[in-house]
Amino acid sequence: MLGLSVVAVLAAAIWVYLLAGHGGYWLTTQRLPRVDGSVKNRWPDVVAIVPARDEAEMVPVALPTLLGQEYPGAFRVILVDDCSSDGTAEVAARLGAECGAEAGRRLDVIGGKPREAGWAGKVWAMAQGLEMARGLEAAGYVLFTDADIAWQPETLKHLVRAAEAGHRNLVSQMALLRARSGWERVLVPAFVYFFAQLYPFRRVNRPAARTAAAAGGCMLVRRDALKQGLAPIKDALIDDVALGRMIKRGGGRTWLGLTEDVRSVRPYDKLASLWHMVARSAYTQLRYSPLLLAGTIAGLLLMYAVPPVAAVAGLIAGDALTAAAGLAGWVLMSVSYLPMLRLYRLSPLRAPTLPLIALLYAAMTVDSARRHYAGRGGEWKGRTADGQLRLLL
Repeated sequence: MLGLSVVAVLAAAIWVYLLAGHGGYWLTTQRLPRVDGSVKNRWPDVVAIVPARDEAEMVPVALPTLLGQEYPGAFRVILVDDCSSDGTAEVAARLGAECGAEAGRRLDVIGGKPREAGWAGKVWAMAQGLEMARGLEAAGYVLFTDADIAWQPETLKHLVRAAEAGHRNLVSQMALLRARSGWERVLVPAFVYFFAQLYPFRRVNRPAARTAAAAGGCMLVRRDALKQGLAPIKDALIDDVALGRMIKRGGGRTWLGLTEDVRSVRPYDKLASLWHMVARSAYTQLRYSPLLLAGTIAGLLLMYAVPPVAAVAGLIAGDALTAAAGLAGWVLMSVSYLPMLRLYRLSPLRAPTLPLIALLYAAMTVDSARRHYAGRGGEWKGRTADGQLRLLL
């Protein structure tokens, strides 16, 4: 029991640090700075780039909200059909003719070229859209978004205001993911929670801090920050974090926060679909390192499994120290999860189940490594990444 007492105390100490000194990652207060009024001179032109592969079901739900942005400046959308097999381009073109004309916005649908060797699929599609946008000399910003993202009407206006007022090169918002089905409610808030634990938003938003990240569903980038295009991150499977790192290391100011104005409409009704979403890139996050994998699993077990185990074992054995340390760690982790549950409008009674959710994510991470060594790393929509494409860390 002495050994369990020691690791339980260690786990509780880790949770004290995480709540008090890890950039306030567990809080949901990093929201887009709202700036009143117009921008200086005039509203800059914006070009949105939407990479889309087999998104015929999502495009009708999300694309009209993007075309319908109430933005005072010039705004147009480029959808890159990434070799879809379900008629995505045809559906998008029809929506562009209907919704785009109604909103006074232009939609260009371009057929993506076959992926060049060394490029990750999504980044390759983004790069083709960016190449087309280069011909639009007046464009001051590029908005990278996904085909499953729905927008509130004034969101783009708020993004541009925040970028202009704060002289920011990148403004990104973590889309509110769908959390309707049983498995979505279990795993989706935790997905955002763990992302924030890896990349505390306050540190991302601090120019002097090394931490950098972005959220791929909503990334407004100043065009001057893309002079090299996307070639520096061409092989990044986790493109948003790589883009955030590229811009911040290049001296640009970046901002990342949470929002309820940008939402993902993609359903993940079954455990299998959520599992695949995580497992396809988790080992990439660990740079394909068995050592980092072992350390990550050990860390997850220490932080999330030890506290409840120690609490129960200590109570059964009558060991006050073990029980107190375990309960302290369990309570602290549960408290840290409450703001995220509140954001997703879920019961706070779910907070004590975080250890079980963490174990599921640990299993997904192990499975991600298995897929990699089986030659299926980064598999997405029928396409597998070439070799060991990387994430910039």
